[in-house]
Amino acid sequence: MGKEGKELDAYILGLSNSLEEYSGMCVAVIQRTNDTDDKLMVAPEGISITDPEIEAGTRFQEQYFEHVLLRKSAP
Repeated sequence: MGKEGKELDAYILGLSNSLEEYSGMCVAVIQRTNDTDDKLMVAPEGISITDPEIEAGTRFQEQYFEHVLLRKSAP
């Protein structure tokens, strides 16, 4: 759940076909700094996606918001 008690939206990365349902791995979170609507970055398991690829894939919407990309550090 997000900051305001609403479910978080997710961007599905690495796929281009239309989906009704999807199960994948959360690889990052876009935390908007001028809005409360954060976004999960979800990709198929085993797919490696770089920060620049995430930024390019979400630019169509995220260009309107200030944000930071949060990723889990490697163990």
